Amino acid sequence: MSDAAVANSSPQTPFRYRWWAFGDLNGFFGVMFDNMTVLAFLAFILTGIFGMPGDVVYTKIFPGTAFGVLVGDLVYTWLAFVQAKRQNKDVTAMPLGLDTPSTIGFAFTVLGPSFLIYSESMSPDQAALQAWYVGMAAMIYCGLFKFLCSFFGNWISRVVPQAGLMGSLAGVGIALLGLVPIIEIMNAPLIGLVAMGLIFYNMVAKIRLPFNMPGVLVAVVVGTILYYVCGPLGLAGLKFQTPTFSSSFGVPLPTLGFVQGLADALNFLPVIIPFSILTVVGGINVTESARLAGDTYDTREVLMIDACSTMFAGLCGGVAQTTAYIGQPAFKQMGCRAGYTILTGLVVGLCGMAGIIQFIVDAIPTAALAPILCFVGLEIVSQAFACCPRAHFPAVAFAFLPNIARVLAIKGNYSEAGVYDTLLATLQAEPTRYLNEKLLIPALGNGFILTAMLWGAFFAFLIDKKLRASAIFLGLLSIFSLFGVVHSVDPNGFMYLPWNLPSPVAQAVPYQFALGYAVLAIIFLLLSFTKDSQMSVVEEE
Repeated sequence: MSDAAVANSSPQTPFRYRWWAFGDLNGFFGVMFDNMTVLAFLAFILTGIFGMPGDVVYTKIFPGTAFGVLVGDLVYTWLAFVQAKRQNKDVTAMPLGLDTPSTIGFAFTVLGPSFLIYSESMSPDQAALQAWYVGMAAMIYCGLFKFLCSFFGNWISRVVPQAGLMGSLAGVGIALLGLVPIIEIMNAPLIGLVAMGLIFYNMVAKIRLPFNMPGVLVAVVVGTILYYVCGPLGLAGLKFQTPTFSSSFGVPLPTLGFVQGLADALNFLPVIIPFSILTVVGGINVTESARLAGDTYDTREVLMIDACSTMFAGLCGGVAQTTAYIGQPAFKQMGCRAGYTILTGLVVGLCGMAGIIQFIVDAIPTAALAPILCFVGLEIVSQAFACCPRAHFPAVAFAFLPNIARVLAIKGNYSEAGVYDTLLATLQAEPTRYLNEKLLIPALGNGFILTAMLWGAFFAFLIDKKLRASAIFLGLLSIFSLFGVVHSVDPNGFMYLPWNLPSPVAQAVPYQFALGYAVLAIIFLLLSFTKDSQMSVVEEE
């Protein structure tokens, strides 16, 4: 123990928490830019891809979403002061921000599709408001589920293999955070590739930039400069547009608007629950990594604060859940204390309320921001393989596939109502009724997070020669696929009673999925009693 630490802990000199250090500045830039990038990309998805009115996005959705970060970071800052007093030493606060995979996932699977559904019978503004209510309700459900999980989260992480938990998250990383951003990067190669290269140089290769400048900030600035210099010359790879620099102000006041979305949000439970589980498991892992780094936090307290900040965000209009960020030991190595969480909460929260995000979306090209998400996605994939036993690598990779199917469905517009109805009519006219890929791809992508989690789990147990456990997860897949919890044949991904589907062709799909999983589960169960199966377990041990 150092002399300073002894002095701090002596009865004559009461311990005083040094909550600010120079390292807090580096930590602040890292977490803040990550949050701002997620918000900017969320705005791009909602307004650019789904066509949601910007006024609703910036004045209704963003203030509450950013406010959840402000509340969560301030409470985590308070928790750092509590822990410093408990442990009688300087500690690093737990970082909190918007959960990147679920924010992008909710945009593509809840908010955007809800807006398109309501647009069929409402004006764009009314449809956007109703989609907002559904998003708020989804956050309330997320928060409640995470709060319950705070009491038995460790049990979930023991029951479901890491290949299922991390594989499903890595699938989001490779598909929604990898493939979708890389398309934006290559839409403007000069901007996107340069920004991506700088981020990889600094953040992946771990090579310092001149004057130790933060790589994320430099990449965004350089990419933006290239856009304004080369864009008017036609060299930026996309049409140059003079930014409007518009902004809008919104106050995240508590509202009961989420009540209007509670019923419709139930249709999205196959997305809501798995994403909630992933943040719970992530919170457990983050708390454990902090303990190994020397800062002992109570896991239940960490999870409860995250759950409450998510619910509070939903109550005030937020549509993205918060989470404890992975990397607390890295921030501790930077020399961070609690200053970086205070700064992150204030800047993200105030920028979300003041409409600064709209300024960022208008002024900074998406190609300059997309590499940040691409980097985050690759980090998630890397962590998935690092956390799992090498023998489970095939299970992790297998869990990627439902996420890829979801992206194919989005890019192929297979789930649009007109395409879906025409496809059903065509298949109905064919006497063989073979399943068509345009029907299968969206079905495989619907409920993709839960599908990936269960696929990774049954495969991991199979690799471990635990055939009965593998059969249990296959049985769950059989039941879930029958009612559309996974593999929903409904174009919107909703759950259903299979006999109520509108067409015999559609009705046949869930029965065939359920039968396939059930038969395989029975086969594995029977094989678990064979001599060779039992001997292989003994040999492995």
